[in-house]
Amino acid sequence: MTSELPDDIEQLKQMLAKLQYENQVLNSKNKKLQNSLNIALEQLKLNRKKEFGSRSEKMPKGTFNEAEENQSESKPRVRKGRKALPEHLEREEKSYVIDTPTCSCCGHDMHECGEQISEQVKIIPEKISVIKHKQIKYACRACEATSISSSVVTASKPAQPIPGSIASPEALAAVVVAKYCDALPLYRLTDIFARGGLEITRGTLANWCIKSAELLSPLIAVMKTHLLAQSTLCADETTIQVLDEKDRTAQQKSYMWVYRSNEYTEKPVVIYDYQPSRARSCPKAFLAGFAGYLQCDGYSAYENIDDIIPVGCWAHARRKFHDALTAQPKKTGKATVALNYIQSLYAIEKKSKSLTPEERQHLRMKKAEPVLQQFHEWLSKSAKTVTPKSKIGVAISYTLNQWEKLRRYLYSGELGIDNNITERDIRPFTTGRKNWMSVFFTPNKPITICRSLNSLKQHKNSRLLTLE
Repeated sequence: MTSELPDDIEQLKQMLAKLQYENQVLNSKNKKLQNSLNIALEQLKLNRKKEFGSRSEKMPKGTFNEAEENQSESKPRVRKGRKALPEHLEREEKSYVIDTPTCSCCGHDMHECGEQISEQVKIIPEKISVIKHKQIKYACRACEATSISSSVVTASKPAQPIPGSIASPEALAAVVVAKYCDALPLYRLTDIFARGGLEITRGTLANWCIKSAELLSPLIAVMKTHLLAQSTLCADETTIQVLDEKDRTAQQKSYMWVYRSNEYTEKPVVIYDYQPSRARSCPKAFLAGFAGYLQCDGYSAYENIDDIIPVGCWAHARRKFHDALTAQPKKTGKATVALNYIQSLYAIEKKSKSLTPEERQHLRMKKAEPVLQQFHEWLSKSAKTVTPKSKIGVAISYTLNQWEKLRRYLYSGELGIDNNITERDIRPFTTGRKNWMSVFFTPNKPITICRSLNSLKQHKNSRLLTLE
């Protein structure tokens, strides 16, 4: 082998340089393959965790928790046991006595010396009753005797929500709440009512939903005016399926947008707005006239709208680091460090719950801003040492890209640290879309959701906007 090598030193140098270059190329390829393998393993581990593991985002035991270490006061031990039933519930009292109480020892009569009280819950599912309206008629006997005809006057009854319908206000409320708050499709409601002895069709229930929306329209308009007059709002959106929509297929995604008051508003307003797309024009149209902070996720549609300042959500950032923690092979690492920083921010928020907006903002500027500065420095340094497409790399990149929006909650004590309150409000639709079989849509109007499309085709100008 040695004899095959040239004697010329320059040729040997060229051969060595070529081998070194080929070795570098192979090392680079191996590194890329190793990174791809690590990313694939992270994704596999994360998917397994989401599919079979707990979905809680709490930090694992044994992890350094600065928030708990800084807690000076120990929490009082809460005694576990059965809670007393609420006092506002209707009570049905039953007494139990002994007919002839006599003493087993001497045979004399016994007297009452106290009582032993226990309570249990009584639930009557879907109790259905009937309101019988009896309108008394009046006639004039003098006119009957002296005139060719006499008039009859009937006592009026209170105005009904749907004239000529069997639906009372309580019945309409029960159907709307069951469908849009409890995510029960109408065909299930018909089965529930049938068990109570009431036979009613899905088409009738769908009509009740539509009429209820028409009755609520003035209230919704007032609520929207009140909502847009506030200085801080929250927003989110989720997908929903829509059928029979002009120039669109049933497979195209539609969206339910939710807008609500901020976390610390005493009387919050929540309004849902259906839109066939997820474009910037949707929030821009709904929020016309609003000026202030809008807390949302990192979606770009909320940006570049006049007079609106987007505010980030720390729950979204924390979720990405939690995914990175689940995917990483060791219990400690960069994801753990990041989550400890975020926990410190939430610990400060916990202390500010009972404060006024001004006091809350002052506390954030004093306590949270230094933590954010340290966290940002750590993120900037760590970004240079991680693989960009790894879970920790994605989490760090997201947080740095959203940084200005994430720290804007410092500027207003009316804002929360995250947008979880809005995600909870939109959850009925995320649950409902698994139960509802189809969706009916009328162009340029909000939606009505039901299982039977045929039951709603006669309502060409229907509208429905749900609210909480």
